[in-house]
Amino acid sequence: MIAGLSKAVTLYLSPLLALTAIFLTLFTYISPTLMLHEQVALLTVTPSLSLIQDGPQEDVDGPSLFLGVLGSCSRTSNNGSVTCTSVSINPTYNTSALPKNAPNLLLSAPTTATPAFIALAIFLSVLFFITFTAISFRHKMSAKLAATLDKPALQRFSAWIGFFGFLIGITSFLIVRMWFGKAVQDFNNTIMVLGQEGPKLVANLSNGFTMVWVGYAFYAVPVIISLSKLNVQASK
Repeated sequence: MIAGLSKAVTLYLSPLLALTAIFLTLFTYISPTLMLHEQVALLTVTPSLSLIQDGPQEDVDGPSLFLGVLGSCSRTSNNGSVTCTSVSINPTYNTSALPKNAPNLLLSAPTTATPAFIALAIFLSVLFFITFTAISFRHKMSAKLAATLDKPALQRFSAWIGFFGFLIGITSFLIVRMWFGKAVQDFNNTIMVLGQEGPKLVANLSNGFTMVWVGYAFYAVPVIISLSKLNVQASK
């Protein structure tokens, strides 16, 4: 039973987890500029009285800003239409929807290298998914192709591609997390210092980071399986 479960995880669940991880990281990478404009972002600025008023909070209508790795989207009111910047690995966020007394200069994009490394990590993840899935199902392919996929060199290549894709990707998103985390802290502290004269806004880290962490948790499963196969081969 345990052997059958292990085989099922290796053959069917692991490629599915790798594919899910690719979609989660890709959607986070291209949102909110290309898709999911209001649903997925790494940092959001929304109307709120929480920073300038104690006690029960009432709903506030005002501008919103949604930031991602490749650009930003904004709207002037809760029911307003959403406008987005063009996609760029070195984006300039459009904060014109926010009031003039908002600390807009604190909302800057990470360095150009970070989005480029994330794109590289996604490319390596796709390459790993293809090679890992092909190696896992080599017994269902022709004898010649199966013999090629059974070569240790190809399996080492697949495992290391997966490992470096995981390492580069999660490191890049950790850098973005620290960058935006500092921006959120500084933005909110500035509004608190302004008090009642400050804008009715609050900045928060958003659901994009949750999607990324879940994606890389899924991605770790096939990577660990690939590396453990290398360890078994090396110990023979």
